[in-house]
Formats: sequence, C-alpha cells, structure tokens
Amino acid sequence: MTGPRRSPLVSIALPVYNGADTMTAVVESVLAQTHPDIELVISDNASTDGTQEICRQFAREDRRVVYLRQATNVGLLNNFVSAADHTSGRYVRWIGDDDSLEPDYVARVLEAFAEDQRRVVVTTQIVYRDDAGVETLDTGYDPSALSSTDPVERFAEMLRLLTTDFAMLDPLYSTMRRDLATIPRRNMLREDQIFAARLSLAGPWGHVAAPLAGRRREEGTAAGIAGLLGVPAWHRHVRVLLQCREMSHWVGRSGLDAEQQRRARAEIARFYARGKRIKALRGVAKLERLAGRPVLSPSGAR
Repeated sequence: MTGPRRSPLVSIALPVYNGADTMTAVVESVLAQTHPDIELVISDNASTDGTQEICRQFAREDRRVVYLRQATNVGLLNNFVSAADHTSGRYVRWIGDDDSLEPDYVARVLEAFAEDQRRVVVTTQIVYRDDAGVETLDTGYDPSALSSTDPVERFAEMLRLLTTDFAMLDPLYSTMRRDLATIPRRNMLREDQIFAARLSLAGPWGHVAAPLAGRRREEGTAAGIAGLLGVPAWHRHVRVLLQCREMSHWVGRSGLDAEQQRRARAEIARFYARGKRIKALRGVAKLERLAGRPVLSPSGAR
C-alpha cells in the first residue's frame, strides 16, 4: 500500500479490477471535490491491465490517494470490503470504476448529515448511463419513510424498494458512517440488498434531491454474478429464500425488541410474497408476448 495515512472527514472507496480504460476519469472526479477533507482509497483486485500503473501515479501525485493492491483476486465482495476496511474517514462512500461524482457531492452530503445528527446514511439522485450512452434520472423517490425514527418503517420501505426499483437510490453507492460500511458481510447472491436492509435498521437516512453522482447501469444475470462472487451456482435457484433467511438473521441481531422483530419478519414475508407475485406476472407477460396477446404488467394493468 502506498500513500500517507491521515484522518479525513470523508473517504471514497474505489474497488477496481482491470479498470485502466475508465478509472482515470473516476479518480479525477473524486479529487475535484470542492470539500478538501477527503481521501480516496483504491483497492486493486490483482488487475492484469494497466490499472496498477495508473493508481501508483495518482498516489505519487496526490497525498489524498491511498493505493492497495491484492496479491490475488479475492472476489467482488471481498474487494469492496477491503476498500472500506482501509479507509480512515468518519464517512465512507463506495464508487465504481466507471462512475463519477459532481464536484460538490461531498459538500452537499455533509450538509445533509449536519442537518440531523441521527442520520446514518445520506443518498442522492444518481444519473444512470447505459451501454449506448443514454442517460436516465429518476426524481420520483420519496425519502420520508427512510427518514423515519421507526426502524421497522424504514425496513419495510427498503423491502418495498427492493421489489420496485432498487436503483432509484442505490444504497450501496450512498454515503454512510464508517462503522456501518465496515460491518461483517456474508458473500452471497443479493448481498447488496441484504446490506441495504441492514442499513435501514441502523438509523434515519437523509437524501439530497440533486443529481450529484453518475453510474453505468449494468444488467447482470444471476449466474454471472454468482461467478463474480465465487458462490455455488445452485444458489441462484434459491437466492430469494437465502436472502430472506439472512435478513431474518440480522433482524434478530439488530437490537429490535420482540414486537419490532415480529413486525420486521412480517415485512420479510410480504417481501417474499411480492417477489413471487411479480415473478409469476412476468411469466404470464412472457407467454402473452409469445402468443401475440396484450401484456399484463406486474402492477396488473394492461
């Protein structure tokens, strides 16, 4: 690892594997922040392209850059965890190797944390870009439920988002307290959704209704993601059951009282039922398309 250790207010964690073609712009968007009290921690997952040379050059030129290189490929999740574990800021925000931040991202997020000391996570609007370069921005997110002081209300809202549009706020790419960014995580399919549900139990969230970040939208298959994570292929066939079991486990360890745990587990049951209904309706819609009939949407409207 190169670069001096310091105690910044905000750490940006960049896990990367073979990102030489895209990561320069990502790093530059982080280092261009108007708020000076930041660090960028890069965790290189044993890249085989020119990533190492690019990272070392940035670390030599800017003392805010800390570079860590894995000796061997440790897998997708483990590299994310490693990047966060090597941060030293009070707050942490992951960034992908093809993403970007607006110059005032950190400053605006810190203002949201300062508005309410109870906040543990702050999200922003995110501009998504597909492979064709087409950009989309969803401004319909209502932050009120996740700002509630009731942990089960926050949990229920997160589970609702997981079955509607998880990318609307993309919690993995929010800014959060460092103690939450470094909690133990199990390497499994849908772990990002489990992590988001655990964050919702931790405390009230804040939101900045401005497009302060950009991400490339990727649609990976369950089989492909299982390969990146290094989990058994059969997990993809029971991934929702495994997800619900894991969420129930963390509900039991979240500090909720007995009544709150009952309510939270009831929300997990509703989440499972919603997922099954949506899957069934999508199957019907596929059959109707093949038959040339009107398509039934997941909401039930034609």
